[in-house]
Amino acid sequence: MKALLLEKPKEFGWTDLPDPTPPGTGEALVRVHTVGICGTDISGYLGKMPFFSYPRIPGHELAVEVLAIGKGVTHILPGDRCSVEPYINCQQCFSCKKGNSNCCENLQVLGVHTDGGMRPRFLLPARKLHPGNGLGNEQLALVETLAIGCHAVDRGAPKEGENCLIIGAGPIGLSVLEFLRLHKVNILVADTNAIRLDFVRKQFGVRQLISITGGDSDLESIQTACGGGLPTLVFDATGNTRAMTRSFDFVGFTGRMVFVGIVPDAITFADPLFHRREMSLFATRNAQSGDFPRIIKLIEDGVINTQPWITHRTALEDLPQEFETLIRPETGVVKAMVAVNYN
Repeated sequence: MKALLLEKPKEFGWTDLPDPTPPGTGEALVRVHTVGICGTDISGYLGKMPFFSYPRIPGHELAVEVLAIGKGVTHILPGDRCSVEPYINCQQCFSCKKGNSNCCENLQVLGVHTDGGMRPRFLLPARKLHPGNGLGNEQLALVETLAIGCHAVDRGAPKEGENCLIIGAGPIGLSVLEFLRLHKVNILVADTNAIRLDFVRKQFGVRQLISITGGDSDLESIQTACGGGLPTLVFDATGNTRAMTRSFDFVGFTGRMVFVGIVPDAITFADPLFHRREMSLFATRNAQSGDFPRIIKLIEDGVINTQPWITHRTALEDLPQEFETLIRPETGVVKAMVAVNYN
């Protein structure tokens, strides 16, 4: 069977793989239906993802169908359609035993450290499959993106009535937005891209939008939107070194900064500013297992509307030619979905 291979930055190719073996104990054989394109795929393509290794079969936002299960698997059956939790943890290290499997010391993320889902069929640990037969394939593939925002908001622990700023209105910023909306907070969204801000206004109903220019007016605009102060909870979802460095300026006294994006560079900040405002800085990595069934239910119940998310679609065989278009913000892409045809 054919699989798409990212051989090195900006260079796709095809590779022939043998058919998977029957699933062993605790495993499941799955057929891939849909793959979402995310910031990690883009960073890997551009050579800017610090954890990415080459060559690599990309793809970790996956909707799959269970074809066969191995011994000991009881929560899924052949024919079930599932969202994939792509963080393959060792279950033995300190973090895993503590319940923080997203921070496993030996973590293997599909499509990053180990081969992902841009292929017709492959084997997975069955514990990483979350059934969602009431959802469509594109919805199931979107669950992992939403899980990033879900975990980030949990890390930030929003408090009722506080001003919360999201910097970056791409898919990860929108995933943060989806879960901030479940809290009684005042939400601001900032970006340099007017098209994305307009999308947030029209599709998500956010009215407090900040057009970032890089100048002193940015701080003034944020203060005005917050009634004179600064937000006490800030999420940076840009994955941009300069933006992440500058984001400290936007955190109010006793505020919290959550870095959702990741870059290979060092992030610096002014220590007097950090101490004077007694800020707290949080990293957020991946998501927790329990986030996946929670999100599936939120979509099933209509609490999260996935319709605005999917803006572009393509087929796996066309992806190498179309990838450059799908990663440019000026095309209006928010989330692109890739249909996997079988061979």
